[in-house]
Amino acid sequence: MVRTYSTCLTVAGSDSSGGAGIQADLKTMSALGVYGMSVITAITAQNTQGVTAIHPIPPEIVKAQAQAILSDISCDTVKIGMLYSTDIAIALLDILDQYIPQFIVLDPVMVSTSGHRLAGDDICRILKERFFPRVTLITPNIPEAALLSGVEISGEKEVYRAGEKLLHDGCRAVLVKGGHLSGTTMNDVLFAAGKEPQVFSSAKVETVNTHGTGCSLSSAIAAFLALGKPLDEAVAQAKTYVARALEAGAGVSVGKGHGPIDHFFDPQPLHIIDRNEETHHKT
Repeated sequence: MVRTYSTCLTVAGSDSSGGAGIQADLKTMSALGVYGMSVITAITAQNTQGVTAIHPIPPEIVKAQAQAILSDISCDTVKIGMLYSTDIAIALLDILDQYIPQFIVLDPVMVSTSGHRLAGDDICRILKERFFPRVTLITPNIPEAALLSGVEISGEKEVYRAGEKLLHDGCRAVLVKGGHLSGTTMNDVLFAAGKEPQVFSSAKVETVNTHGTGCSLSSAIAAFLALGKPLDEAVAQAKTYVARALEAGAGVSVGKGHGPIDHFFDPQPLHIIDRNEETHHKT
């Protein structure tokens, strides 16, 4: 047996302001006691007011990053965020097919908070045809769930239609995030094959510091899966973590726009586990 850490790999874009993307993912994983690793798909120039430039990483370099990590370090969970292009998505698929991680959480970063579409039809097709059957969970927001399912969502009834449609289209589990809907409560609905939908609720926090909440939620779910929690418990604990991080960071000013949440309101030490040596060095 080998003493090591619970581990999680994030595949996403870099946010130069530190509030979202790779940076938010690694902060979340670290805060929850999970050893985080990263594969960067794109470099963005951004701050709390918006994105001013994006430079994609060549697909072969994306693949090389993932190959370097997974050929050496045991990985409990992979979290996937912005893939940016079909070439990058296909390069990542090659690696996932080779190493087959136990858990994969896909946050389909396709529509920004302001409603701007960030991915084309080709990415939609690859996600539905190639990623849906492979991943443990997808975590779309309302516009992304509408785009992927083809269901126009204006209320709770359509959320359920979209979730069931995504299951029908091959997803193993879907968490539709309800932050774009009106009301004082944040209701996220978990759909899983063969189970009744589960609603996870929290009070909306009055704050402008919401940058990176989606990235942080999906990373928290991935971290709790790496720590051995069942999917529904991982979702529940991740939602509580983000709600508390929003509350803790609500009154803090970082930048002139939408600031970050407080990822480190209650940091945990890295979780050490005993792992079978053959599994630890599996390639």
